[in-house]
Amino acid sequence: MFRLGFNLFLLIAPTFAVTDVAGVVADVGPGINGFQAGDQVVAMLNSFNGGGLAEYAVASENLTVKRPPEVSAAEGAGLPIAAGTALQALRTIGAKFDGTGKPMNVLVTAASGGVGLYAVQLAKRAGLHVTATCGARNVELVKSLGADEVLDYRTPEGATLQSPSGKKYDGVVHCTVGTSWSTFEPVLAATGKVIDITPNLTAILKSALHSVTFARKRLVPLLLSPNKADLEFLVGLLKDGKLETLIDSRFPLSEVSKAWEKSIEGHATGKIIVEMGD
Repeated sequence: MFRLGFNLFLLIAPTFAVTDVAGVVADVGPGINGFQAGDQVVAMLNSFNGGGLAEYAVASENLTVKRPPEVSAAEGAGLPIAAGTALQALRTIGAKFDGTGKPMNVLVTAASGGVGLYAVQLAKRAGLHVTATCGARNVELVKSLGADEVLDYRTPEGATLQSPSGKKYDGVVHCTVGTSWSTFEPVLAATGKVIDITPNLTAILKSALHSVTFARKRLVPLLLSPNKADLEFLVGLLKDGKLETLIDSRFPLSEVSKAWEKSIEGHATGKIIVEMGD
């Protein structure tokens, strides 16, 4: 373990279990050889060790990576949970990022949210055909990130999730709630998967049923498995300009309650950042 002094930015995550941060190493503990005081880093925190809404935070070495000068603290702070979830969801569908993947059609729901905006970009990075859903005000933004087709979820067409080109989906990165399996099933390819990043009990039971009945179309709950390799990969994409963190808003630490209120509203476009004072 080592102690990080964050005098730049940290990210509010929509969970109390982990928090994403970016900042400067203040001190390191015994046995830590990969970091030293003064290093610029991005880290995922476990709130059992204190969380990140404070001047100092405690991070684990195996969930911390160095932040290159090309990546701002705010950009880096947006990555660990949201981009990590998008990356693992796409890999669960079968996406590959080394040029060896097969062509696939994917749907990203709530594509203008924190996970969705990364999912669209990463899906295109993997060479996939992307259909996305979002509100009307964000249609052009989602298109600008590479989505091939964008549906306004408030329209009848958007509610059915049917691709305008008639394509069936090999996979869905499902980033919202309130959509039933009966809506997904008709638009999936023969072995299509819906990766649910916010699974409730109903989704878990449906997934279990699909497993025991050997269903070809499946609902798959995703629980993020944090790891350093994924975080290094994502930071590298940011560094090379192949991925973008979109920031909805910034708040000083003194207004953190306003930041939480905005997060809870559920209509942020991109990430909500809390900035630490000098």
